[in-house]
Amino acid sequence: MRFRTQRTLLITALIIAGASQTFAQSTLKDWLVNPVKEKAQVIKSADGKDITLQNGLLKRVFRISPNLACVDYTNLSTGRQLLRSVREEARLVIDGKTYNIGGLYGQKEKAYLQPEWLDGFTAGANDFKYVSYDVKPIKPHLKWDGSRYWSFQSKPASGKTVSFLYRSDLAELSGLEVHVNYELYDGMPLIVKSVALTNGGNKTFKIDQVVNEVLGLVEEESSVEGSFEIMRKPSGIYFETNYAFNNSMNYANSDQTTHWKADSTYTSQVHYRHQTPVLLEIYPKDAKGIELRAGETLNSVRTHELLMNKDDRESRGLAIRKMYRTVAPWVTANPIFMHLVARNPEQVRTAIDQCAATGYEALIVSFGSNLNMEDTSPENISKWKQLADYAHSKNILIGGYSLFSSRSISPKDDVISAKTGKPGGAFFGNAPCFGSEWGLQYRDKIKNFYTRTGFDIWENDGPYPGDVCASTTHPGHKGLEDSQWKQMEIQKELYTWLNEKGVYINAPDWYFLDGTNKIALGYREVNFSLPRAQQKILNRQNIYDATWEKTPSMGWGFVPLTQYQGGGSAATLEPLSEHLDDYEQLMMQYYGAGVQACYRGPRLYDTDKTKQTVINVINWYKKYRNILNSDLIHLRRADGRDWDGILHVNPELKEKGLVMLYNPTKEKMVRTIKLPLYYTGLTDLARISEKGGTVKTYKLNRDYTVDLSFTLNAGGYTWFLIGG
Repeated sequence: MRFRTQRTLLITALIIAGASQTFAQSTLKDWLVNPVKEKAQVIKSADGKDITLQNGLLKRVFRISPNLACVDYTNLSTGRQLLRSVREEARLVIDGKTYNIGGLYGQKEKAYLQPEWLDGFTAGANDFKYVSYDVKPIKPHLKWDGSRYWSFQSKPASGKTVSFLYRSDLAELSGLEVHVNYELYDGMPLIVKSVALTNGGNKTFKIDQVVNEVLGLVEEESSVEGSFEIMRKPSGIYFETNYAFNNSMNYANSDQTTHWKADSTYTSQVHYRHQTPVLLEIYPKDAKGIELRAGETLNSVRTHELLMNKDDRESRGLAIRKMYRTVAPWVTANPIFMHLVARNPEQVRTAIDQCAATGYEALIVSFGSNLNMEDTSPENISKWKQLADYAHSKNILIGGYSLFSSRSISPKDDVISAKTGKPGGAFFGNAPCFGSEWGLQYRDKIKNFYTRTGFDIWENDGPYPGDVCASTTHPGHKGLEDSQWKQMEIQKELYTWLNEKGVYINAPDWYFLDGTNKIALGYREVNFSLPRAQQKILNRQNIYDATWEKTPSMGWGFVPLTQYQGGGSAATLEPLSEHLDDYEQLMMQYYGAGVQACYRGPRLYDTDKTKQTVINVINWYKKYRNILNSDLIHLRRADGRDWDGILHVNPELKEKGLVMLYNPTKEKMVRTIKLPLYYTGLTDLARISEKGGTVKTYKLNRDYTVDLSFTLNAGGYTWFLIGG
């Protein structure tokens, strides 16, 4: 009996030890927690039939004879095969005719693909044929100078780019070359695909559509009947392109290119009417009639394909956020700025002095001020250059607001409705066309202003190039069909130009992949006329909801120091010294989330006590800036009933985490919560201190949590620092 007891205890100890080892090692397989050392590779098989792209996290295989097609797309972390059928590599509509780029034919069963079938596949007679490939290191799409602003990640991404060249045997396509490009990144399961059309002939081609990605993906739902719209789309892969707009402040509702379709050739699917959404195509639907003249190149949208290891919202968001930091590192720049309302130069100088005195890094001259970037007069340029020089002498960056959309310029320059042939019908009713004479002049005036004044930041309200324009006299586009594409190209070129000149850009739509730095969190403007107590809770909700896919640095919030639209004294913070507790907490909940807010008013402080409060908050933010700008884990959304909070995590820092907790109620509360520490990278012990005080050591539970107890005063907040 005694022997059995000892044996049982020994077995139990071994089980616990084994479980602990498994527990400690499980994070090693997660690229979101531990860096992957394997680099991107492009490998040609020994028999010369296949080319493989792999980086330890994904594998994509192409059969290259008798034509090129993707035949394997595997998530190496999960072993999951994404592909069920062979499709064309891309598709073009040229002069009204459709042409496939690459592709193989002969697969009869479309539910799965077996390697032994491939040798029996054939090429299409009229398809563009694969010619050759080359491999180069990934090059940044923008020449961004990461030293001008505080940024979390300024190191350029690395990896391999493989470019497949195609030509057609058809006489009508003579001179047209197509490159299908794949960028495979180091350290994450990400491929970026694009298509480039080069006209090396002597005729003009009319390009009506460029489909730059076609994938026959494995379904994730077995439904015999059901609506196509509500059926589950494959979630093992995330798609995003640099063609998104809708003024929604998030990508999902801004996307203009992701099209899920049914595959009628997939006859063994469960759905009775063959309506399972398993065919993915990427293209902008309103980009037609684009002329490709001799010697010109047309570049498609860039499709970012990110493989997912998990299906929960947090891990998917973490992956997307890491993608942004990798492919668009400028989004991690996050200068501390004030939003100044000024009527004269002296008010600007005073605000610059206050920024310098409190540790702020930038000043943006807000809407409603006396700044007009469209005024090219020597007097205007000289006035603002002197103010920029003064700001720079104080080590303060300076920027300003400029409105493009939401206004009418003239019947000649406004967007023309295809229905009426007259101005109107734009996203905001009336709006200028970026391809109009005025629109092109606006672009040039902005460039002129930033070149001559030395301004550092541009807050651009609009444009919204989803507006199609039926004008046939605007110099920037030919007519209705190409108007959206051409306006997007004009705007992207301006954003890219400014970015490469070192200008930081706040913009109202999803142009991060072409050079913008920040967008609004997403809010309702009239809410800033509500009482301050309500604003605090609503602001925390906005932060919580807007940071699932955006990094903290990608969004900005709003704090009306003076009355914004209404609400009177109950809604505003001025006089600041009389509402110091609210002012401090509003700053702490934004800076504590790593989110910059537009502190809009004439000043940052009114008394020495107010000044010291601002300095204390800014010093705290700068001390913990790296962890506060790291990934955010959502703990509990503010509801006004109980505690709410967020957790910053970064396994690569000394500070592995920082927790912000709030009590919105009118009573003191004592709580114990399960604090999830998986994404801190900690596996055994966590050392946690409240507000930098005494450090306590916690043993992690089997689910990577610790039991954290805290006390919060009525309406108060606290923070905890987490180390290993």
